[in-house]
Amino acid sequence: MFKYDGTYVTNEHGKVMSTQGNSDNEGRNIVIWNKQDWTSQHWDVAYVDEWKGEPGKGELNEDFGLYVQRPFYLITKVGMGRFLEVVDNKWVVIKSESGRNTQQWWFDQKSFTIKTQSRGSHSLAINKNGGDDQIHIDGTKSQWWDIWYWSGSQLKTREDPKRKHERVLTVTDGIDKEANIVKAMKADGTASQEWRIVYVDEHKF
Repeated sequence: MFKYDGTYVTNEHGKVMSTQGNSDNEGRNIVIWNKQDWTSQHWDVAYVDEWKGEPGKGELNEDFGLYVQRPFYLITKVGMGRFLEVVDNKWVVIKSESGRNTQQWWFDQKSFTIKTQSRGSHSLAINKNGGDDQIHIDGTKSQWWDIWYWSGSQLKTREDPKRKHERVLTVTDGIDKEANIVKAMKADGTASQEWRIVYVDEHKF
């Protein structure tokens, strides 16, 4: 017997339905495993008479609050409003507006991650598979540490299974300075965690 709680499909022994090998491949086997809060254990139930299909390019994914494959800038509300940018082909910081593709991001419907225009195979992620605070870009894994959703004016992960809270994209110490690093921290209600999304096709330099 299985029970669905809105995220997990759980049996009477507390084990959950999971994609084998934690991988997204066509024809992948489904197994019963210990609950780990892996994305491969998260499920949606869609009734046939209500299913509208997945959003396509340029359409809003309502669950994540982002438009599919529509490039955007993330602009901090701290100080002068610097842009989220990839530097050294890895680390994520805030910098003055430049228009470079290292400041452009897009939501990938297939992986549910936010990818960088400068390296399409890499996604916005928490360093060390969520074990650190600093933000970087990394090969897409579609795990809690590289899946983000937009809520109000914050970019958040799902719950960190070890820290037992969501992680929020945060300007370090709330300081407005060029190349200040960006971290993933517990929500604290400060401007350091407030952002604006501006879509590239609407932005004028």
